Amino acid sequence: MRPARIKLGVQRELRLGHLDARRDWGFAGDYVDAMWRMLQEERPSDFVIATGRTHSIRDLLDVAFGHLDLDWHDWVVQDPALMRPAEVELLLGDAARAREVLDWVPTTTFEQLVAMMVDSDLATESRAHAMGAAAATAGATR
Repeated sequence: MRPARIKLGVQRELRLGHLDARRDWGFAGDYVDAMWRMLQEERPSDFVIATGRTHSIRDLLDVAFGHLDLDWHDWVVQDPALMRPAEVELLLGDAARAREVLDWVPTTTFEQLVAMMVDSDLATESRAHAMGAAAATAGATR
């Protein structure tokens, strides 16, 4: 997903498949904290690390495009060719044991995670756009 490219005028649309699938998205930094806590345990054990909350692709689009003051409905095209025939509607983890044993809870919200991703993508795309413009200007002055 690249709303930053749309914001910068590099891309005119985003083609996606199923928009109602729900996923349990979490921040890698929170999961690394959970892994570190697992390593502190005296005995190895299995844990599910998850936020325990789901958000749809539509929710992701709302937050990502909204972060850039864009309405995703103006830019996203649902493409039947991108629909998965065996789409899993819901992926949700239960991290109750990690909370109890490891005293672990995720600290980054879905909205914060999406904002971080969009900001990172915007910075990357802005640099690439600036370098491309500089290269075009340099080539024109030769």
